[in-house]
Amino acid sequence: MPSMTAMSLMSMAEFALWVTLGFLFWTKKLHHRFPAMGGYLALRVASMPALVVLFYGQSQHWINDYCFPIYFYLFWGVYVASAVFLFFICMEVFRSALSAFPALMKFGIVIFRWAVFASIIVSFSTISYSHRGILIIPSVAYGLMRSVSIVELCLLGFLCLSMNALRLSARDLAFGIALGFGLLSANDFVVSLMISVYSSLTAPIQLVSEAVLLAGIGIWLTYCALPEPARKPLMVPANSTIFRWNEIATALGHTGTQVAVQPAGGFFLSDVEKVVEDTLSRNQKSHASAS
Repeated sequence: MPSMTAMSLMSMAEFALWVTLGFLFWTKKLHHRFPAMGGYLALRVASMPALVVLFYGQSQHWINDYCFPIYFYLFWGVYVASAVFLFFICMEVFRSALSAFPALMKFGIVIFRWAVFASIIVSFSTISYSHRGILIIPSVAYGLMRSVSIVELCLLGFLCLSMNALRLSARDLAFGIALGFGLLSANDFVVSLMISVYSSLTAPIQLVSEAVLLAGIGIWLTYCALPEPARKPLMVPANSTIFRWNEIATALGHTGTQVAVQPAGGFFLSDVEKVVEDTLSRNQKSHASAS
């Protein structure tokens, strides 16, 4: 089968999977729990037909050859909007995973936001700003998506390492969302590296990338279709590490009462001298009474 035909069939399968996933997600009212994920799915489902029509219109010279600029701005606009949605999705997954520890969740969100901010700064500092005009849009969009991909991989690593401590089930939807996005992020990094090294194998690499994307959507479909285990009240030992961290986070977030500290009445050595004199006088009195 030619690569173009295979890519077309896989693209149609991708759109069908996005529609099915969006239908399941909204039918089960999962968008109430993960609103950013619901918005991301709606964006993907709504933008794909428009992009396909505009892409086909370029070859047919529709709308006086205005299809290309419309396609350009729409494609990169959707790309940037997807990156923004992904940041909020990571935040939602983080909140859901730490929902049993509210103090630790609030403290962790502050650190999470600073980590996202640092990731964006590092990514944008590596962008080449030699291009001018609209050509800067793809570089900025790629930098933003690169930073969110790093955040997704870090979030998946955090959940994998702390699942036992957080009592998070592998069947939990929050973990499924992080697993799918982690797979797609790793796929993007590997594909960009492979294409830069083996430019002659661009078509096969893109087919593999599309297959991984279908696998990621399949993971989300599986998590949405299967019943999620009910969350039970979390019981942890009082001496557990996660409980102590939650107590520390509670203390850090609590202002508490203010205590007024008054200065001492005299110098420290003078107080010591008085104690020594009192001790010596008591010893002398005891010796005199004994004699």
